Amino acid sequence: MRFKVTGLIRRAGLRYPNADLRRIDLAEQRGLDRGVLASLGACSFVTRQQNVVFQGFTGSGKSYLGCALAKRACEHRIRAHYIRMPDLEEAWTAAQEQPGGAGKFLRKYAAFTVLVIDEWLLDRPTESMRGMLLELMERRYGETSTVFCTQYQQKDWHARLGAGVHADAIMDRIVHNTIWIETGTYNMREHTASQA
Repeated sequence: MRFKVTGLIRRAGLRYPNADLRRIDLAEQRGLDRGVLASLGACSFVTRQQNVVFQGFTGSGKSYLGCALAKRACEHRIRAHYIRMPDLEEAWTAAQEQPGGAGKFLRKYAAFTVLVIDEWLLDRPTESMRGMLLELMERRYGETSTVFCTQYQQKDWHARLGAGVHADAIMDRIVHNTIWIETGTYNMREHTASQA
């Protein structure tokens, strides 16, 4: 069974494969609630098909938390995957150039029980990307859990998604069943560098 977990973690493509939700540095100084983190670690959000948003400043540990949550899912034998939004866009562009590639792409990313999208809305998505995100969120809605790591507060999402009907529809499939976690302003990169 251990072998299966190791394989799930390897295939999840984690940016921080050693991330651990049970060992979060300076949680109190960062305003993180250890009880909430422990609850997430139990992966009940997956059985409820809830989404999770880690929102905070650059360096506040969003990517680490996203990877730690995906790794915890793998330890529960749940299929998880991590991808940065710029890489998702690149993969989507490449997929559209292949016959049947768009459908294959959507089936792949809809199938992960936990999908972590890091750097969410770092760049404003193109019209094609917005269409894909709508279709992907529609397929995942009520079936799976998506974890978003972002610098942007919810009030800024609509404008960054283009402020049109696609933005309305994407938001509608994300915000109503989501656990929002502020990762604060504490720069963990600076902290880690100062400890070295």
